[in-house]
Amino acid sequence: MTDLSPITVLIVDDHAVVRQGVRAFLETQNDIHVVGEAASGKEAVHFVEQTPPDVVVLDLVMPEMDGITAIRHIKQHSPRTQIVVLTSYAEDEKIFPAVQAGALAYLLKTIAPDDLADAIRRVAQGQPVLHPHIAMRLMQEFRQESIHMSPPSSSAAVPPAFAALTEREIEVLRLVAEGLTNQEIAERLIISTRTVKAHVSHILAKLNLSDRTQAAVYAWREGLMRPE
Repeated sequence: MTDLSPITVLIVDDHAVVRQGVRAFLETQNDIHVVGEAASGKEAVHFVEQTPPDVVVLDLVMPEMDGITAIRHIKQHSPRTQIVVLTSYAEDEKIFPAVQAGALAYLLKTIAPDDLADAIRRVAQGQPVLHPHIAMRLMQEFRQESIHMSPPSSSAAVPPAFAALTEREIEVLRLVAEGLTNQEIAERLIISTRTVKAHVSHILAKLNLSDRTQAAVYAWREGLMRPE
């Protein structure tokens, strides 16, 4: 995808009516081009092996190969292809494996069509997109995991994705990823909440993210946070 070319999308769902409905709407969007459909995870993987799209929109429960397994295979074959999970399932046993497998967006099928199109645009730019319920569950899980983490060393290697951030911004981002509020971060670092807000704003701008939930997910996904 370039600024001049449309976002190429593969739709994956074992229900033809869902595929056709999503396709019909997306084809009304000038900047999105549906390049194909697949009725199973296996078909999706085969399609991506032949013609990797920018974005794959897929369900999790399908015949032959489930969505989570398909996500792993797709990301292995085409790391640049971003995954949007579009499903009816909001259970932890679906959410966490899907995100860990490489999904950048997790949406429920109750989403409005315009919001789905916007999510596709955002993930094509590398921005995570989460349904509010999913975001809440992930943050709760991150906070639980942070209890079992040793504080990261300030000298620890910082992943390339965060090279634009200052040492203080990295420090703030790690605390955001642990689930701390601005007030809690201010108390931890002995700075004002106003300063914390400024750091968070700079972090979001530099990483091209919209909110602190996206920043937390990004920090975990890109390896800034590592459970001991």
